[in-house]
Amino acid sequence: MAIVVKGLDNPFFEQINLGCQDWAKNNPDSEYECLYTGPASSADEAGQVQLVDDLIAKGVAAIAISPSNAAAMANRLKEIAPKMPVMTVDADLSEGDRALRSAYLGTDNYLMGVKMAEQATRLKPKGGTVCLQLGNVAADNINARAAGFRDTIAGTKGIDRLTGQSGWSEIEGCPVFTNDQIDLANQQMADVFTSKPDLDAFILIGGWAQFAPQAYAQVTDQVMDRLKSNDLIIVAGDTLPPQVQAFNEGRSHAQVGQRPFEMGQRSPDVMIQLIKGEKVEDTIYTGLDVCTREEPGFCAPK
Repeated sequence: MAIVVKGLDNPFFEQINLGCQDWAKNNPDSEYECLYTGPASSADEAGQVQLVDDLIAKGVAAIAISPSNAAAMANRLKEIAPKMPVMTVDADLSEGDRALRSAYLGTDNYLMGVKMAEQATRLKPKGGTVCLQLGNVAADNINARAAGFRDTIAGTKGIDRLTGQSGWSEIEGCPVFTNDQIDLANQQMADVFTSKPDLDAFILIGGWAQFAPQAYAQVTDQVMDRLKSNDLIIVAGDTLPPQVQAFNEGRSHAQVGQRPFEMGQRSPDVMIQLIKGEKVEDTIYTGLDVCTREEPGFCAPK
């Protein structure tokens, strides 16, 4: 049974790998193995599609995919029409293509965006200027988070851009797209902080920049006085160890964390259910952890 992530260069997905390994350790007598794989780079959308193509051709028992480009992956699945069960994990296919997979296991990404917006409005009740940092233009999970954030701020659904709703406006040049590249994420933050010295909020819809602790520390060092005074706020997605460290150093005000280890740990069991023809819920959510300076919770120093 294969779990195919967006890229092996992203530490978020390594947590899924650890969950896959934990399942294997706890199920030594299973007739199935949990194979974790993905392209070397998270930016290699075509490589991920090709990898899925190869695994299906080899005849894996089942496959769980975190699609980088939801439309491209859906188009290939339509062409191949695989016989084995296909599910999505972490990121889903676009709404119109979800009949191509049997189940989705992962975060309620729209709700994740809602939680980010709640933290932003709590910290800046009068609103302000904001820059959203997104990942891949065609990543369904990231786009769902952005929608949840904007809709919650605006108080109405279907907002493509904040233009003064509840006092919030997205600055020119944003959102910025990292294409899941950690170095680019930090460069983008540095550029925005330099070009917009009066920015009120920077929202990392995913944790990219924080995955490189040294680079992220250098970027936030230039605005630490503003972060300490809440003049500038940072709300970020995910709660991996380097992100928790950054949070505890005052380099973000809130973290909204997913549970990738659980995704990797539970995916094999869901795939086995699908292989056996058992009924599986269409959508299985793994929950969120919200960390704030007032209530650090999951992010509290251990």
